[in-house]
Amino acid sequence: MPEHLITEPGLDAPDDFYAALTELHRDLAPEESTKVNAKLILLLANHIGDMRVLQEAIAAARPKR
Repeated sequence: MPEHLITEPGLDAPDDFYAALTELHRDLAPEESTKVNAKLILLLANHIGDMRVLQEAIAAARPKR
């Protein structure tokens, strides 16, 4: 269980975020979409800035096998 990563819903307007995220990808080729995702992840990781939180997020996102 994460110690530092907040996993409870915290967005004031989750539907607005989802709409903005889908709009970001509209009309992009798959390789462009992949690059946009990578850029967004790096921007958000930089904003978070706490390696413990980032490591917990990486572990939480990894598919279970």
